[in-house]
Amino acid sequence: MSNFSMDLNEDQLQIQKWVHDFSENVIRPAAHEWDEREETPWPIIEEAAKIGIYSAEFFSQAFFDPTGLMMPIVNEELSWGDGGIALSIVGTTLGVAGIVANGTPEQMMEWVPQCFGTPDDIKLAAFCVSEPDAGSDVSSLRTKAVYDEKSDTWTLNGTKTWITNGGIADVHVVVASVDSELGSRGQASFVVPPGTPGLSQGQKFQKMGIRASHTAEVVLDDCKVPGSCLLGGKEKLDERLAKAREGKKSSSQAAMATFEASRPIVGAQAVGITRAAYEYALQYAKERKQFGRAIIENQGIAFKLADMKTRLDASRLLVWRAAWMAQSRKKFEAGEGSMSKMYAGETAVWVTEQAIQILGGYGYVREYPVERWHRDSKIYTIFEGTSEIQRLIVARAISGMYIR
Repeated sequence: MSNFSMDLNEDQLQIQKWVHDFSENVIRPAAHEWDEREETPWPIIEEAAKIGIYSAEFFSQAFFDPTGLMMPIVNEELSWGDGGIALSIVGTTLGVAGIVANGTPEQMMEWVPQCFGTPDDIKLAAFCVSEPDAGSDVSSLRTKAVYDEKSDTWTLNGTKTWITNGGIADVHVVVASVDSELGSRGQASFVVPPGTPGLSQGQKFQKMGIRASHTAEVVLDDCKVPGSCLLGGKEKLDERLAKAREGKKSSSQAAMATFEASRPIVGAQAVGITRAAYEYALQYAKERKQFGRAIIENQGIAFKLADMKTRLDASRLLVWRAAWMAQSRKKFEAGEGSMSKMYAGETAVWVTEQAIQILGGYGYVREYPVERWHRDSKIYTIFEGTSEIQRLIVARAISGMYIR
């Protein structure tokens, strides 16, 4: 007899409701204001920290849920409240994922708590990979890390761009090249501690969507960090580089190890935005009357909503499958992580556009939230790997061939 179940357990249901209530009562009422201000919503993060949502303990509990579903559930509920504010709350977890994916147990214990701080002294973390000339092509990073054996220090030089919490974070996790001839296999991750000289914020970007989430350049100018800040340690790095120089396969690459773990979670954020738009459009269509009846009584609207709901549910199922596979250590045979993020992101764009169409003129004005959800949704086809890159990963996985 099969023990397969789609039912969430009691803990998952309780946390889902707890986070949903926070989204409904705290995030949603503030969403328009912080979108207009284009600033980090510190008061909302403080509220999240006070009740325990913004904390190392909570995200650790969610991340290590044996089913793998808790992180997608939490991210969906927060993003249902608002995509930008949700990213300002969960953006730190990307830096944390970089530490967990590449660091030693001792480094995790030292740095993960410092990424969050305490409710009375909130800290942020940032994960720094992308560069002006290296977005999708992670193998061509120009940021260099040079080791000085005498002082046991690394010197970092380069510019990172499109960085969530970039420059305002307390802990920056930076992916840099230690041997440029090896491409992505010659890269390593470093923790840059709070207040390290040589790290500064460059341009802060004004964005189309997710505007409550801070995105900026991070400039590294002779930024020196102690040898202990190399995630994984020098011995492990030397071993990995030696294998790469001999042409042997490496088990992981610094940036990709983080992205593999985070793609279904990012997909879940897109699902949250999709659900918000679908629910709003459905309610509107039932209440809005034209030509003497509710507009949902017209097939043109009803069929649109049926498609929106179908794609929403399909997105969530793909995300949950990928998250479950990752937690169960099941190999992604067909690029399931990329598949989930790609489909969820493109669904969010499509569903939010349909929601605008259903609301008509009201959907196009800022007084109603659907135009914001549409603006927020577009980033999910771009960051954490564009839809084109996700398709490339899936195509390579299913064909076994190196498709360019």
